[in-house]
Amino acid sequence: MQTKIQAVITAVGGYVPEDKLTNFDLEKMVDTNDEWIRTRTGIAERRIQKEEGKATSDMVVPAVLELCTKRGIRPEEIDCLIVGTVTPDMVFPSTANLVCAKIGATQAWGYDLSAACSGFLFALAQGAALIESGRYKKVVVCGADKMSSIVDYQDRATCIIFGDGAGAVLLEPGTEELGIRDSILRSDGTGASYLHMKAGGSLRPASQETVANREHYAYQEGQAVFKFAVKGMADVSAELMERNQLTGADIAWLVPHQANLRIIDATASRMGLTTEKVMINIERYGNTTAATIPLCLWEWESKLKKGDNIILAAFGGGFTWGAIWVKWAYDTKQ
Repeated sequence: MQTKIQAVITAVGGYVPEDKLTNFDLEKMVDTNDEWIRTRTGIAERRIQKEEGKATSDMVVPAVLELCTKRGIRPEEIDCLIVGTVTPDMVFPSTANLVCAKIGATQAWGYDLSAACSGFLFALAQGAALIESGRYKKVVVCGADKMSSIVDYQDRATCIIFGDGAGAVLLEPGTEELGIRDSILRSDGTGASYLHMKAGGSLRPASQETVANREHYAYQEGQAVFKFAVKGMADVSAELMERNQLTGADIAWLVPHQANLRIIDATASRMGLTTEKVMINIERYGNTTAATIPLCLWEWESKLKKGDNIILAAFGGGFTWGAIWVKWAYDTKQ
């Protein structure tokens, strides 16, 4: 009998820019204050890619090179590279294409996936399917966004939330009961009006009018998004656990999208998890959109143990949301 191929995570890489934008910096830019931001979001600072001429691909490159070094592989060995992002370097070619060129992944094909804050989860599910097909041996899945490029720093409702960063994982075939075990992914385009970018696409191409009206920035109706996000992330995580007969006691870690501390707390509570089992770095990085989940895995990698049950959960604009059950495949070499 042929053994079923599992897609397992074998290495993690991450990158955040050096420049910090603190709540106190924002106090000088818009009508807000540190206490207000911390109380409502849990964010104290975020990283911003300020260097001239640097884009999303320039954050993905060091993240991917780091995981190659950790795993002891060369970029030429990568079969496919997927980048979840809503801030591609340009409309085309894809950011994935540019990353492959920059790192020398000459044997890889790749593409970008747009699902806002759920981008990494959607890309991870696709990467896992490529490995499980048996046709590919090394698939790199990235989540990366330069949100500072589409944030209006005159809009106090959104500019306090977002930061820049990139994270990546390497998927390889395994035959043990490890790796990507199950996923539930959802989308509902009727939520588009609550969180979107008004102009810049084929519906409203860039014009003097759209630029003058500041329509090339992320637009969000915070209260509506918060309500949907709390329910969506909590429901799908609980559904995934129930489907696989998992209880809070079985879960080693929840890796939630870092959008808002209150949304994270609500999801953990619904899953029956204490705060000690939740990866949280929102206070230092803010919401890096598709990068939040892989950045958490990158920071917590040394604490992860082979066989740990991990739930990844996200909610994003448009709306998109989902949860993935991962059984961790390795102990980190200290």
